[in-house]
Amino acid sequence: MAVPKKKTSKSKRDTRRAHDALTAPGSSLCPQCKQPKQPHRVCASCGTYKGREIVAADE
Repeated sequence: MAVPKKKTSKSKRDTRRAHDALTAPGSSLCPQCKQPKQPHRVCASCGTYKGREIVAADE
């Protein structure tokens, strides 16, 4: 089994991990009720998508 000959430096380790950070999912405003929602998904508060009612609202 392969074993490293030298200790990996903190700089080398952190440079490798530079792309591992999590990003928050994008959000947009619903044109009907102005509540935040994820793009290209049905609005959770009013149940509309592209101006049409897809899901009955839970009101």
